[in-house]
Amino acid sequence: MCPVCIVAVGAGVGLCRWLRVDDTISGLWIGGLLAALSIWTYLWLKKKNWSFNFSKVVVPLAYYLTVFVSLYFLGILGHPLNRVLGIDKLVFGTIFGTAIFLASVWLNDFLKSKNQGKIYFPYQKVVIPFVFLLIFSFIFYFIIKCY
Repeated sequence: MCPVCIVAVGAGVGLCRWLRVDDTISGLWIGGLLAALSIWTYLWLKKKNWSFNFSKVVVPLAYYLTVFVSLYFLGILGHPLNRVLGIDKLVFGTIFGTAIFLASVWLNDFLKSKNQGKIYFPYQKVVIPFVFLLIFSFIFYFIIKCY
C-alpha cells in the first residue's frame, strides 16, 4: 500500500460525505480506506521489525473498532431507519468496501505476477482499487435508487 492509494480512497470518503451520498456508498469507501490503512500499517510494522503475534488481526480490528465506536457515539451509526437487510448501511457498505478493496489488491498482484512482476500502466496499484470502488459505487447507487 502506498500513501497515494490511502489519500485517493480517503478523498472518496470525504467526497461521499460532502455530497450526502447514501451511507451504503460511503461505507464502501470507508471499508476501502480501512482495509488500505490496515495493510499499510501491517507492512510498516513488519518493515520496522515490530510485528507481533496476531498483528494481521489486531491492526485491522483496531482500525475498524475505532471507526465504528466513534461513529456510534457521534450518532451516525446505529439509527434504526438507516438499515439495509437488517444491517446498518455504513456497516453493510464497509463490509463490501473491504471485500472489494481486497479483491482489487489481489487482482493487482495477479496482474503483476502475469507480467514478470511489472505493472501494466503507471499507478496501477492506485488505479485498480479506486476504479473498483468507483464502479461498485455506481452499482450500489442504481440498486439503492431502484430499492
